[in-house]
Amino acid sequence: MRTVKVRVEGIVQGVGFRYYTYRIAKRYGVKGYVKNMPDGSVEVVAEGDEEKLERFLQEVARGPSSAVVTNITVEDISPVGFKTFEIAY
Repeated sequence: MRTVKVRVEGIVQGVGFRYYTYRIAKRYGVKGYVKNMPDGSVEVVAEGDEEKLERFLQEVARGPSSAVVTNITVEDISPVGFKTFEIAY
């Protein structure tokens, strides 16, 4: 089990990025949340099996076709124990 905090920068708000991330998380069984940040970036905190989390992160780095991801930062953090994956507001 691994827990990461991810910051995604670029054109990632107003393009369906949170909903895309939610669907990808459900596909891989990743738990946590995704939310828009005031600075225009998107924050993702995700927990899951190492292999599935890596695949999830690869897809998050790509984003939906309407997004333009210019930078992604991944930081390992202490486990939280999420039960679901949510879109946070």
